[in-house]
Amino acid sequence: MPLARDLLPPGVTVHERGWLSANLTVIVGASSTALVDTGYSTHAEQTLALVRGALADRSLDTIVNTHLHSDHCGGNAALQAAYPGARTWIPPGQAAHVRNWDPVALSYEPTGQICPQFRLDEMLQPGSEVALGDLAWQVHAAPGHDPHSVVLFEPRSGALLSADALWENGFGIVFPELEGAHAFDEVEATLNLISALEPRVVVPGHGRVFTDVAEALARARSRLESFRARPARHAAHAAKVLLKFKLLEVQRLPWDAFVDWAESTPYFRLVQERWFPNQPLRPWVLQLYGELAESGAAGREPGFATNR
Repeated sequence: MPLARDLLPPGVTVHERGWLSANLTVIVGASSTALVDTGYSTHAEQTLALVRGALADRSLDTIVNTHLHSDHCGGNAALQAAYPGARTWIPPGQAAHVRNWDPVALSYEPTGQICPQFRLDEMLQPGSEVALGDLAWQVHAAPGHDPHSVVLFEPRSGALLSADALWENGFGIVFPELEGAHAFDEVEATLNLISALEPRVVVPGHGRVFTDVAEALARARSRLESFRARPARHAAHAAKVLLKFKLLEVQRLPWDAFVDWAESTPYFRLVQERWFPNQPLRPWVLQLYGELAESGAAGREPGFATNR
């Protein structure tokens, strides 16, 4: 039985990252090269090393972002500096915020995350095709996790770059739901789109490349229904994911500094006020951290918040 990676089209290399950074997909063709998603800013040096290793003596011609969350585009600035001739493509929904560089509208300040300013050159229009390496990739809108996200599909091989629309065991936080929008239906529509594409192999935004697409879709649909039935559970899960993301970034932080960071990060107050109004913010954050520690995702070192 072939490995999942063996089903990727020629010239496509995937570097699976830890959960702080999205996976990197390097595409090398006869006359051009491309990179899909660039990881988190604190991993920029590692990102550059991985890209240089994959390209050997080639230059990077194209940088593509499936969406503009910090773990998918945080390496853009470093790559643009290293490869000044590379053209950067992003989905169109937030183009004005990138041009005018608005870290609030782009979610970086509200989530307490970092993303150095980068430029955009081209836009990934849903319904179009984009040439990456020697391959023509279909661009499909994939709202839900992020209203502006896209997925990329190469029909000859059946390879899908699914970003955070589909992982082997779920999908990314549905951020619009946290803000009061009704986006679970968009998640379902995106899962239906992926099912209709019938991909043979999926490169997710996080986790390993996989081929059991029907099983992954079934798990994602089950997870979606559980969130629909208990939306506050999704909100609490999202808040814990944001806390874990910070732990992945810093690894270890004095306890008071960590809690002060959470209290000053607007997204925590937004989620607490909308979904848990009867719980004061600080005790709620302490409860979430305790649940992370209980699950083994955070440490219990006296005086420090620590990643595990």
